[in-house]
Amino acid sequence: PDQTRCWREIAVDMESEKPMDRVLVGDVGFGKTELAIRAAFKAALSGKQVALIAPTTILARQHFGVFNARLEKYGVNVAMLSRLNTPEKNKETASEIKSGLVDIVIGTHRLLSRDVEFKDLGLLIIDEEQRFGVLQKEKIKKLKNNIDVLMLSATPIPRTLYLAMSNLKPISKIQTPPLGREAIETRVEKFSWGLVKTAIEQELARGGQVFFLASRIHRIGGFLDNLKKYVPAARLTVLHGRLGETQIIKAVDNFKSGQSDVLVSTTIIENGLDIK
Repeated sequence: PDQTRCWREIAVDMESEKPMDRVLVGDVGFGKTELAIRAAFKAALSGKQVALIAPTTILARQHFGVFNARLEKYGVNVAMLSRLNTPEKNKETASEIKSGLVDIVIGTHRLLSRDVEFKDLGLLIIDEEQRFGVLQKEKIKKLKNNIDVLMLSATPIPRTLYLAMSNLKPISKIQTPPLGREAIETRVEKFSWGLVKTAIEQELARGGQVFFLASRIHRIGGFLDNLKKYVPAARLTVLHGRLGETQIIKAVDNFKSGQSDVLVSTTIIENGLDIK
């Protein structure tokens, strides 16, 4: 129900003469991306270009896959600017953006580079605003002039939340969970490897997967040694920000495809990864 109401609010804003500047808030998996796809499609059908800025290459790549799969059958040209692309590919994409051949472009702050010029940008979607630095936010501000802006966030920054709660910036909230969504059970226990072993074995027995969150990169090695000792049957994958872009993508893909059971990761997983 909330998703339906939020879409009506976004659609009305996009059809108004006044540029939209709306915040869409919802927990991970509650449907923010679905509404972003519909908003982008609506803008593209009106002949406007769309830019979606994500804080990490992982998230940008994930969005690109989802947007492209949903919209390519309608003749919408979705492109991605990324450090994973070759310089030649990025140069070609930038040229197509400038000429209007690209309808929707998805990327990280690479979209804010000087070589990226839009022919007719109509909608800017900012995913997880709180993950961007001050310099990136300043560049985003320059891009926001006189176009529709939709910010997606599970945890808005205090300033954005203050503006929204003060009715200075419209906010749409998705609070109803998707059908079939089960309640999250949180337990606080005294740490022990016996407890970790039991929890992981229970999850693997049901065919599930496990996030093992490590707060510091330098602690991951020790955690890996103990996991191999206590849960030798588990297939482990490591993920943290100091890995190369290609290694990060490979780690995420391995986990998503079921090639590993336990993802030993830092808080990089907070960026809204869509792992079922």
